[in-house]
Formats: sequence, structure tokens, C-alpha cells
Amino acid sequence: MTAPEVVAAAWVHVRDRRVLVVRASGSDAFYLPGGKPEPGETHAEAAAREVREEVGIHVDPATLRLFTAIEAPAHNRPPGTRVRLICFIGPGAGEPAVANEIAELAWFSSAERPRCAPAIQRLLDELVEAALID
Repeated sequence: MTAPEVVAAAWVHVRDRRVLVVRASGSDAFYLPGGKPEPGETHAEAAAREVREEVGIHVDPATLRLFTAIEAPAHNRPPGTRVRLICFIGPGAGEPAVANEIAELAWFSSAERPRCAPAIQRLLDELVEAALID
């Protein structure tokens, strides 16, 4: 039997060598803005919708390009649950602000790695390897 898997799409937004992360109410870990696709949505469309809902930034799904896909243990899920996080990079319009279930947003370098969910820790490693964040 295979472990349960959550598939989510997210937006990677780097500014001044730091990446935008969010923390939902009731969660102790930071994630990328994003979430699960709704029926009929592409991963890019899901990422754009979730970014708008969570931080108020308009992202055009047509301008997003795949940055990476990460598989890791899912945070705040039953033991054995995995997440497959499809990460997109591309431009966004506006200044991020907390909205809906988001309690906090921050700009992280690799120094804040321990404060992130496992998939985001791996993403931070990839961003460092790509020389995009410190």
C-alpha cells in the first residue's frame, strides 16, 4: 500500500535574495503561498489562485514556469503522508499582505530553514544551489 499523497502548487517569489513564505493560522511552520488544485485547474492556475487568496498578489498563470517539484513528508498531516509540491516561478503584481487563513508572511533566507515545513526546507536548499537566496 502506498502512502497518502497531497499534491499542491505554489509560487516561488524571490526579492533581495529572500523568498516569500507564509504561515497559516494554527500552523507552526512556514510554507510557500499555494495550495491544492480544484477540479479542472492546472497546477499553474491553482498556484495563481491561491497566491491571490493568501497574499493578494495577482499572478498570471500563463507567465509561470516550473521551477521544481519536491516530494517530502507532509507537515501537519497523518504520519506517512507525503506532499508533492509543484513550484512555479514568475512575476507577480502588487505588495504581499496577509489574507484569509494566513496569519503571517515573511521573507526568508536559508538561515530560517528550521522554521519551514519539510518541503520548503528542500526548496530553500534548491534556491541556495541556484544562487537565488542566501
